[in-house]
Amino acid sequence: MKTIEDLEVTGKRVFVRADLNVPLSGATITDDGRIRAVAPTIAKLLARGARVVVASHLGRPKGEPDPQFSLAPVAVRLGEILGAPVAFATDTVGESAKATVAALGDGEVTLLENLRFNAGETSKDDAERGAFADELAALADVYVGDGFGAVHRKHASVYDLPGRLPHAVGDLIATEVGVLKRLTEEVARPYVVVLGGSKVSDKVGVIDNLLGKADRILIGGGMAYTFLAALGHEVGISLLQKDQIPTVLEYLERGKANGVEFVIPVDVAISASFPDIKTKAPVEDFEVVDADAIPADKEGLDIGPKTRALFAEKIADAATVFWNGPVGVFEHPAFAEGTKAVAQALLESDAFTVVGGGDSAAAVRILGFDETKFGHISTGGGASLEYLEGKTLPGLAALEG
Repeated sequence: MKTIEDLEVTGKRVFVRADLNVPLSGATITDDGRIRAVAPTIAKLLARGARVVVASHLGRPKGEPDPQFSLAPVAVRLGEILGAPVAFATDTVGESAKATVAALGDGEVTLLENLRFNAGETSKDDAERGAFADELAALADVYVGDGFGAVHRKHASVYDLPGRLPHAVGDLIATEVGVLKRLTEEVARPYVVVLGGSKVSDKVGVIDNLLGKADRILIGGGMAYTFLAALGHEVGISLLQKDQIPTVLEYLERGKANGVEFVIPVDVAISASFPDIKTKAPVEDFEVVDADAIPADKEGLDIGPKTRALFAEKIADAATVFWNGPVGVFEHPAFAEGTKAVAQALLESDAFTVVGGGDSAAAVRILGFDETKFGHISTGGGASLEYLEGKTLPGLAALEG
């Protein structure tokens, strides 16, 4: 894949497909990590005299304008990070976009409104998607793909547009792909994978692929209760995917056959109801029990102290660690200790540590950890998982052409 150093950009309109899909509370950005991640690529292009046209999606609007998903607050924050004004186009390919792009001078930048306000962006119809890509291509001379969090999507701005313009990868995608190669090719061992999140079904592909690569797989989060149920334990009203129990049993058997150690929680923090993560109200019936002693009317919401120590021990001697998914309801203080413990274990390890985007990356920031102390924090949880599953990512395939 070509990099931005391979492109002539001075005086050219450079379309940068970024991933600025940040969480918002009203018009307030609650985590600007993805904006900060792509800013160096934009700054480098501006310094070379490019006329930069940034585009992204935000949320899941239904193919038409929806004010709650506007990128207007992102334009303001991007300008603050770049230390330069960012013009904002109030549409994607309409009159505002055309006028704003036409007004750009060398070393200036604009941000288009949410790409998903146009149905052509996410259409499954090749012709409709292609027509939107043609309109986007008319706004630019060169394409730079740097929205790693979207490269697993076959969308117009990710998959179709690169084929219509000279193209290259931005620094963020180049870094992300380099990291993922370190997790899949010539991996330094021991290789430890920590998987959390709510559902086993979300991680089926990656577990399947890692059974031939990882040395240890640590299981936490809501998905742990399906593993515990597969082992014959009562899990009360904990999150459970009964239909995944046969798959889990198969994985446990394959793990034994392949020398892959599964590490399952030995104790859990429980409550009779899901905590209020908005008010952070105290949990009156909070308690910790052994993983094989969950009462029928209680729900597991975090790993317990014995499991935290066990996970830290299993991470301590690793040479490579990949972590995807919180191991508890980290948004509430009562159930954040497990996720804190995993993050701390990564910090204390001498391993190459990768936090696999999404909720894991959010947890690191929300819980106050220094991002720079981790080997890498990915900007794309879904894209990272699909890469580790061995899938072809449409956005990367388009950039290789």
